[in-house]
Amino acid sequence: MHKSYIPKFAYKLAAAIAVVGLSTAALTGCASATDSSTPSASPLPELTLVTHDSFSMSKEQLAQFKTQTGITVNIVKAGDAGALTNKLVLTKDTPIGDAFFGIDNTFSGVALQNKIVSGRLTAIDYGDVCMNYDKAWFKAKGISAPTSIDQLVEPTYKNLTVVENPSTSSTGLAFLAATVAKYGNDGWQDYWTKLKANGVKVTAGWEDAYYTDFSGSTGKGKYPVVLSYASSPAYEIRKDGTSGTASILDGCFRQVEYAGVLAGAKNPVGAQLLIKFLLSDAFQRGIPESMYVYPIVKSTELPADWSKWATVATAPLGAGLDINANRESWLTAWSDIFG
Repeated sequence: MHKSYIPKFAYKLAAAIAVVGLSTAALTGCASATDSSTPSASPLPELTLVTHDSFSMSKEQLAQFKTQTGITVNIVKAGDAGALTNKLVLTKDTPIGDAFFGIDNTFSGVALQNKIVSGRLTAIDYGDVCMNYDKAWFKAKGISAPTSIDQLVEPTYKNLTVVENPSTSSTGLAFLAATVAKYGNDGWQDYWTKLKANGVKVTAGWEDAYYTDFSGSTGKGKYPVVLSYASSPAYEIRKDGTSGTASILDGCFRQVEYAGVLAGAKNPVGAQLLIKFLLSDAFQRGIPESMYVYPIVKSTELPADWSKWATVATAPLGAGLDINANRESWLTAWSDIFG
């Protein structure tokens, strides 16, 4: 789910549409806003799925879907979430596929406003964007690890945090939205001003922040606090069987990823069948290992390490925010702070 941004001109395409939130029904696997029943018409033998670069569907899953439906799936990767959304908007009159996967709730309003979706959106997975920290670093320094994002502006944690730029990363944008939700319209800019004064480093994307600057993954970085996901500690298991990192579950933003049928698709019947397959156990149980996020169907069995180390946020932020209406003004204000 580590995805980038829509170019600024595309923001103006979007009107004030409320974010499609993650409801209780979504977590029980009933979030599909499309008709999940088997279509009555006959599908074409091939379909094209347009996704973000982090999407993964195994050869076994593709073969299973073909066995069930007779349909061959061709996957086209279109960059990060913002780039994917932008490309689908720009090509909506001559769609480049039949279905899409990977537009999240920071960009869903753009997709709906521009009517690139035939029907509505179907939630497939979710992930909590949270600060993570390097447990060994704090233990070695004799410093208590932070338990709230409030502490990251304190002198104790000066020059210890790396985040992603919200203008170029949807992970960064998710955290920006979380700070708006937590501190309010009158307080979020003050928080970022203090965070800047306390030596926060800003990188273009998640990969640079996590694998280059963070000390807790490759061990080469000098920043022991990084903006990542609540699921990240499940992939930092050390030789002793424990995770080397942990998440700060205060100040998290819940990202939801959607799939849908593209308006004007050549094979809409096949696209609906594929979306139904994405909600099946055959696909849902592979989501944690393949895309490092949580399956939307609550009954899906998680890997053993996930149940122990990948704790979901109990009170994620941002569900009531109108990201579509405020994205550009937030980014302008944020850019003014960081100059």
